[in-house]
Amino acid sequence: MEGCAVSMTTMEERVDDAMRSDPPVSVTPRVTPFNQRAYRDALGNFGTGVTIITATGSEGPVGMTVNSFASVSLDPALVLWSLAKSSGRFAPFAEAQNYAIHVLCADQQDLASAFARNGNAFHACDWVLNGHGVPQIEGAIARFDCTRNAAHDAGDHLIIVGQVENFVHRQSEPLIFAKGSFGGFRRND
Repeated sequence: MEGCAVSMTTMEERVDDAMRSDPPVSVTPRVTPFNQRAYRDALGNFGTGVTIITATGSEGPVGMTVNSFASVSLDPALVLWSLAKSSGRFAPFAEAQNYAIHVLCADQQDLASAFARNGNAFHACDWVLNGHGVPQIEGAIARFDCTRNAAHDAGDHLIIVGQVENFVHRQSEPLIFAKGSFGGFRRND
């Protein structure tokens, strides 16, 4: 370009200039290869509540224990949970248009374990079908009856967003899951 002075610097020159400036830049490298066991252990430090999600599939009522439950929005009332694509119960939940999320209380650890092992563990609890044919488990501290709002592919999981159509709750202590174990909630009063 005539009449213009163009300054051309290489990336190496810019990095060299940055390294000479005060203070020096510190960069933490990403650890590779990714250690999935260590990652799961790190995530396990985050304590969560415990839920059982129920629906009705082509083979009848089905349930599963889930701790990946979260509130999304108050208006409209939306919640989400994550379904592992590797789950043997993936199909009925991925296809369900209606489902119920039951937040478990501290004395329902055996029920959580039963549904973690077996999607047809309804013998371990009292339950009824709602108007959409979805099993509602008695005794949970909260229940959210949902209609599927959206589903999002997310790596090895499917994130399911539900519109809360109805809910009930009562006062009790929640069941908590952290570091691979069930426990309770202790107040710091």
